[in-house]
Amino acid sequence: MSRYLTRLSVLTVLAACLSLAQEKQKPPQGSAPKPFTLPASQNFTLKNGARVTLTPYGNVPKVSVRVVIRAGNGNEAPNQIWLADFMGDLLKEGTTTRTSAQIAEEAASMGGGVGVSVASDETTVSADVLSDYAGAAVKLLADVLQHPLLPASELERIRSNRLRNLALQKSTPGGIASAEYAKAIYGDHPYGRYFPSEEMLKSYTVDDIRNFYKANIGAQRAHIYVAGRFDTAMAKDVAAAFEGWEKGPAPVEDVPKLTAKPSYALIDRPGAAQATIRFGLPVPPATSADYIPMEVTDSLLGGSFGSRITSNIREQKGYTYSPFSSVNTQYHVADWHENADVTTAVTGPAMTEIVKEINRLRKDPPSADELQGIKNYMAGLFIIQNSSRQGVISQLRFVDLQGLPADWLRNYVPNVLKVTPQDVQRIAESYLNPDKMALVVVGDKAKIEDQLKPFASR
Repeated sequence: MSRYLTRLSVLTVLAACLSLAQEKQKPPQGSAPKPFTLPASQNFTLKNGARVTLTPYGNVPKVSVRVVIRAGNGNEAPNQIWLADFMGDLLKEGTTTRTSAQIAEEAASMGGGVGVSVASDETTVSADVLSDYAGAAVKLLADVLQHPLLPASELERIRSNRLRNLALQKSTPGGIASAEYAKAIYGDHPYGRYFPSEEMLKSYTVDDIRNFYKANIGAQRAHIYVAGRFDTAMAKDVAAAFEGWEKGPAPVEDVPKLTAKPSYALIDRPGAAQATIRFGLPVPPATSADYIPMEVTDSLLGGSFGSRITSNIREQKGYTYSPFSSVNTQYHVADWHENADVTTAVTGPAMTEIVKEINRLRKDPPSADELQGIKNYMAGLFIIQNSSRQGVISQLRFVDLQGLPADWLRNYVPNVLKVTPQDVQRIAESYLNPDKMALVVVGDKAKIEDQLKPFASR
């Protein structure tokens, strides 16, 4: 009798679990996406050309300060790759009045720290502190940017770190593939220069770094963002800290002229268990009316966990664990590419499925229900991305860098929701032609070369 009851209990539990699983497959209908609203910002420009944006945000008594300089790796000459990164490293090593330790201790006493980052189009110096210290944080960042020591004593340590970083990145299939793909899309433009040589890194002197700073860092290229809870004195604090900064050089306009054209590169990694794929081409930039429809198309095709390519080669075929696509946006240019690390034995079949999904979307528009789910996901993600001080500044920075209209952020969600199935099909047909894409594969050449012959001869 007890054995019967036990068996019955097990069956009951299994039935309940099955019922729960079925319920999970049918989630409740989500609510309508919420619009994005940003508190009114105070915008002004200092006499030296530095722009300022002050944005009250949130209830937590903290403030994010970010000084964004319109200069980065994109300003490097062909023999200066990563020189901007060296400059960023040395900016953290003290000023004419503060040691690096004093900067760190002072920032820590405000409840935060100072960060420096370098990207293709921008160099950023930032701090996130308690609201009571907002003015002091502004003064600290002003000192870091205006009076850097750029000490020769720290150069060899930084050089060693960069050399190790270079060796590490060049040893990974992802790094190799990304470098080759950037060269295929952007050519000799700075956006296409991914890795320096060891000799290049070993040749940099402190004078090279100081000259790069002088040639690229100044008030005219700066935008100072403050977001969070701050008092009415913030505008005066920013002006007092930055109005004495030298104007410096004007921003450089260097937009590459891109053409979608097929190319193929197979980089051999003997014995590799996986093949790393990059497959893409130039697409409309952020300033284009097709940019937001392009982002929606990307999300549906490969840019979200529920996308078609991901569902195909991950969920259905099991070729890969985490494929994804993205729209990579630079200053007034962009490219779309699919990324995947697939099992070596199915490299060719994986590429076949990727191309099949692209062509399917080029031929037939998605269903209204499928597209609505993607649009709801994007609208919700956009709100989440803007739910922090740093997120708000990142979005404002994007709009300012690209020269987008002031209402671009406010209209983003409505513009996403306006995208129709026919828009998605049109975008795919117009811009995502597999026959014009650059294909880079890093893997065991002996095992995958024959698999890739149909794609090598496009």
